[in-house]
Amino acid sequence: MSPILEFLSTGVLNLPWWGIALSALGMVFFTTLATTLYLHRDQCHRALDLHPVIQHPFRLWLWMSTGINTKEWVAIHRKHHARCETEEDPHSPQVLGLKRVLLQGAELYRAEAKNAETLDKYGRGAPDDWIERNVYTPYTWLGIALMFIVDVALFGAIGITVGAVQMAAMPVMSAGVINGIGHYWGYRNFECKDAATNIVPWGVWFGGEELHNNHHAYPSSAKFALRRGEFDVGWAVIRTLERVGLARVRRLAPVPGQVAREHLDLDGVRAIILSRLHVLRDYTCTVTLPILRSEWQKLGATSGRVWRKTRSALVRERMLLDDAAHAHLQEVLDRSEVLKTVYAFRERLTTLWESSAASNDKLVADFREWIHEAEQSGIVALEDFARRLRGYHVTPARL
Repeated sequence: MSPILEFLSTGVLNLPWWGIALSALGMVFFTTLATTLYLHRDQCHRALDLHPVIQHPFRLWLWMSTGINTKEWVAIHRKHHARCETEEDPHSPQVLGLKRVLLQGAELYRAEAKNAETLDKYGRGAPDDWIERNVYTPYTWLGIALMFIVDVALFGAIGITVGAVQMAAMPVMSAGVINGIGHYWGYRNFECKDAATNIVPWGVWFGGEELHNNHHAYPSSAKFALRRGEFDVGWAVIRTLERVGLARVRRLAPVPGQVAREHLDLDGVRAIILSRLHVLRDYTCTVTLPILRSEWQKLGATSGRVWRKTRSALVRERMLLDDAAHAHLQEVLDRSEVLKTVYAFRERLTTLWESSAASNDKLVADFREWIHEAEQSGIVALEDFARRLRGYHVTPARL
């Protein structure tokens, strides 16, 4: 066999088939880490500062393995957060349908990347240095070509397949799974104003992006695992980089705690507003669901499907409910006076923190009035919650 044919057969590494497969998976995983750490947490949300020694290899790798332009990715993702689940959301399965986002996520991305208004409005702060302007942006094809050359050099002719796998990974994993399934199916820790879900509690293969509901609840947090039992592999990498001086965490999600207060003060109100999604979760777990369980037989329902339907209607944001869910919610509230009271208190509470532009004195007075009325409601679970609400404060986040 000629040297050229031998080289094309084995490449420099001369790996067995399983070695090539593992190498391809490793490269895909490195692309995932570059996306979640550099593009997402560092560039888009400024939750993290990566050292240039880490930033630029990630940037170079993404140019070669995906052809992604940092400014385009950042702008599109910021617009997704700003216009989530609306007609202006670049990739909402709630609006466009799950099938379209899963199968055409890359096409949706490319279409939005051509929107100059999106790039100008949401892409501020992205890299604009010489190499970005003169190499990465105008010569996307060159990076991809270089990656295929490297893959062929390392693995032989099969490197073309390895390169194709790398190119397909981002559209399937990020554009399809995270943007599609992550807004359609899974569990929710926090009832934020969009349909984001945690796909699984162990964020490993997608770099922690699987914890998508947690991220939408607290977008500026560098850590996505927020509940006991959850794991964010991206955070594990960040902590490792931080120990050797190659990363600095800028922001984390608030950690609510309790202090003894006879009367709610301004610090307590600020803690409630800052931790409002934690507060809402507490309300759901300790007030709404226990009351629903106690009222369940009175409602005359027995099936698990009806339970899930009722639970969702009571705890989800009103804007996420369709007409049928709204009708079911009204029917439930009409049949249970105590659930109607509990739901009304919940809605009033969310209205209070949404009116946070009010003066400090009015905010304190309004929250105190809510707590007083809740404590006089005659509903034990609601009274206990009101007493806890008075003592809210935010403790320093544990790194």
